[in-house]
Amino acid sequence: MNRLLTVMMTLFALVGAGTPAWADTQDIAAASRSVVRVALVATKGDGAYFVGHGSGIVVAPDKILTNAHVVELVRDEPNIVIGVIPAEGKRSYGAHIIAFSPGNDLALLQLREGTLPPATFFATATQDGQAVVAIGYPGNVDRAQGMTLSDIIQPMTPVKTSGTLSAGRSSRQYDTVLHTAPMAAGNSGGPLVDTCGRVLGVNSFGSVSDGNDAEYGFAVSNREVASFLRQAGVQPLRTIIPCRSLADIDAAERSAAERARQEASSKAADAASRTRERTIRARQDAEQSIIAARENHIATAAVLLALALVAAGAAGIASVQGHRQRTRISAVLGVLLVAGALAAFFLRPSFNEVDDRAAAIAREMAAKDGSAAEEQGATLVSGDKMIGQNLCRMDLDRSRITVSDTADVPVKWEASGCINGKTQLAHSGTTWSRVFVPDGEPSASIRTVDPATGTYRSEKYALDAATAEQARKARSGLGFSGCTTDADKLDALARMEADVRALLPPEPNERLVYRCAPAQP
Repeated sequence: MNRLLTVMMTLFALVGAGTPAWADTQDIAAASRSVVRVALVATKGDGAYFVGHGSGIVVAPDKILTNAHVVELVRDEPNIVIGVIPAEGKRSYGAHIIAFSPGNDLALLQLREGTLPPATFFATATQDGQAVVAIGYPGNVDRAQGMTLSDIIQPMTPVKTSGTLSAGRSSRQYDTVLHTAPMAAGNSGGPLVDTCGRVLGVNSFGSVSDGNDAEYGFAVSNREVASFLRQAGVQPLRTIIPCRSLADIDAAERSAAERARQEASSKAADAASRTRERTIRARQDAEQSIIAARENHIATAAVLLALALVAAGAAGIASVQGHRQRTRISAVLGVLLVAGALAAFFLRPSFNEVDDRAAAIAREMAAKDGSAAEEQGATLVSGDKMIGQNLCRMDLDRSRITVSDTADVPVKWEASGCINGKTQLAHSGTTWSRVFVPDGEPSASIRTVDPATGTYRSEKYALDAATAEQARKARSGLGFSGCTTDADKLDALARMEADVRALLPPEPNERLVYRCAPAQP
């Protein structure tokens, strides 16, 4: 903040409320990388001297949002230039004003070169009493550390202070957000963020205190910011998903997993009960069927024997009467009837056939009541439900969303671990996964596929520049691209995965969980 601002307003320092236990400090650290120091330097001949500074927010890779009062001297003094000093790296950047709105204390700067990671804005209503964090470069901290001009113009991590939001008390001049996060001269233009690191407003000024009263900060609301940036032709990153902690997500995941286990156990028990009932009923039906068949065979044999006796009697009568041909016909018929009776008796079903017949009857019963597929699903412990083209929809209850959208994701899956026909995943237990480290972005993500449950997961880690460079270096040692079944290449992939994972923070900043189903043609 410049010296004129120091006269105009008193920004304060006070002991603020602590960050809630569930707040993820990694999200705040990630948000801090999108905060810059905005320094004003006056030039005179060959010399230069420090005029003042404030803070700023990266809203596009080459654009910085700050307060109008931070840079207003530049509009009146042509010998004053703007320097933008990022939170990390090895250099600073020059910038100039491209939009200026003193009515709501906002200004937009254009970097003369280079790019920086943009912040994400929370584009819906805030909650009264919610935890917030102010991020910026308070001048009293610089003075307390004895920093010189050469120190101040070097990249350094901004200061984070925590507090709570007090809704319903906007300023009269323009829409603001009231909060209790401590600030000081130099915080102006820096963001007020939630515990997921999303911007809730741009810190502008503080209340004046006589030393006895509590002091408060005012941030220009996102409503004002959105209108200002829209008129300037800038579309920042935005999200409307409420902030949830990984602890909440993990608890929901455990609860969902327990419900799934109970449901699977209940289904398996029901399936087992139905199978037992069908087995008993099928055995009874098989036994009754065999008994009936045996009785039918014996009855048939008895009838055939009776008819054979009749034929024998007829042959005897014909012989007495001297009818040779009739005698032969009756005799042959009698022999055939005896043979049929013997065949019917000896070919009757055996009780040893009960088990096979019972199994066949049980299969027919299962097919008729349509429960075979259900029982098979209840008893299978592994399988691949995702082979082919899938459409994966986000499970909001199991996801922690900080900056990403919630759009459906198409996933083409092959049993060999190839995803979308171009990327090989590494196999571990029942899941497949791959670490991605994009170029030009300080982040990494782990994407996991569980084909047995039809689950696709993406976990994103925000990294500092040095860690991101190490991760990219580890990734570059893989030596191949695309999909493969070659054992040596798969071993190399597993080693690369282990090397990159060792560099990542213990928890992701974002966890997106999708449920996948075959895509409809």
